[in-house]
Amino acid sequence: MGRRNIYFLIVLLLWSIMSFSQDLAYSGNPDKSFFAARDLAFDGKRATARDTLNRILTKYPDYTDVRNLLAKTLSWDGQHKEARKQFNRITSVERKNKEAWLAAVKNEIYAQEYYIALGIANKALTFIKNDEQLLVLKDYAHKNIHTKKVEHVEKESNKQKTISGVLIPIAKKDSLESLVYSNQIGISTSFDVFDMTFEPMIYTSIEYKRVTKAGSIIPRINYSNRFQTHGVQYEIDFYPKFSKTFYGYLNYGFSNASIFPKHRVGAELYANLPKGIEVSAGFRFLDFLDTKATIYTGSVGLYSGNYYFSLRPYVVPSDRSDLGFSGELLARRYLKDADNYLGLRAGMGFLPELKQLRNGNELLAETLFYVESQQLQFEYQFTGWMKMNKYKTNLGITRQEFISDSGNYFWAVSAGITCQVKF
Repeated sequence: MGRRNIYFLIVLLLWSIMSFSQDLAYSGNPDKSFFAARDLAFDGKRATARDTLNRILTKYPDYTDVRNLLAKTLSWDGQHKEARKQFNRITSVERKNKEAWLAAVKNEIYAQEYYIALGIANKALTFIKNDEQLLVLKDYAHKNIHTKKVEHVEKESNKQKTISGVLIPIAKKDSLESLVYSNQIGISTSFDVFDMTFEPMIYTSIEYKRVTKAGSIIPRINYSNRFQTHGVQYEIDFYPKFSKTFYGYLNYGFSNASIFPKHRVGAELYANLPKGIEVSAGFRFLDFLDTKATIYTGSVGLYSGNYYFSLRPYVVPSDRSDLGFSGELLARRYLKDADNYLGLRAGMGFLPELKQLRNGNELLAETLFYVESQQLQFEYQFTGWMKMNKYKTNLGITRQEFISDSGNYFWAVSAGITCQVKF
């Protein structure tokens, strides 16, 4: 082959390569492409999402959100070294990018590189002073440097752990969100619709959750409209942590409304036992205007892989010869993590969580613990794309005996939604 032909082939090859590169060059809307890639990533199609993200970066290398999402998908897929490079590129320029620092530290924790995680956390704290979320991750990494006992989902998906005083199962990936976000606001609303006699009942609440070293504190305001009567109740929950095995539940509620008890008190002690078993024992005390009710309760729970089962009885002692008894069975199937699950609740007997009915003009309290009733409720909880927001929906049906007409029953359909935002 002549020299001229060789030169011609080389030029032709270079021209083909350049033309092919131009075809691959990114020319779309970077914002729209980013949102599309984000949806793909959170739908589990991370490899496809990375293709789009990398193409955006060929033209917009300083698009931080794109690079940050690329790094996170690499981390989620176990490509921790590649993720580290991307996080380093962000944090070396944007020193106060808290989201990138947090994700970089968590990437090293997932990789069980606790020394590196500790170093990154310390470095981040030089730019973002005394940040509580970074301090929590720093403490987590420091504790695991010598123990090497961090639970890793791919290897131990059938185990459980306790975070912030609440035992939860580990699903496909523990993103450490429960450790990082120490504040949460929740709003919920629900209603009951009856097939006869009663008007619809509405329940609404707003709460603030604060995670502390001593345990979680949850003040709450409850509003209800029942029997054409409005009422507000003020409540506070506290989950004290005593040890790795024991934690507690304390509750106090107050209201001047007739549709709530004047005082509500609750206490319970939980114990996390081997093989994913959790047991508890406690009581509830309801102080109504005309009567008082003490309810003894407890629970037996079992965590098995991504499933959780719990049985909770309620026993009401009385001057009568018999006891008021009711109970609830809960089953959950956790999905991609502990914040996403499907659940089913089945109850028998009247459940004493502050639902009341009337017999004529009389507001009934303790009497309700002796009526026959059955409940079935489906629930679904899921997270938003940033995993900082949680949403829960429920739909249920109840069959209950009339107080004044033993042996006859009415039906009720209930539905509700809850939104929780972490920060």
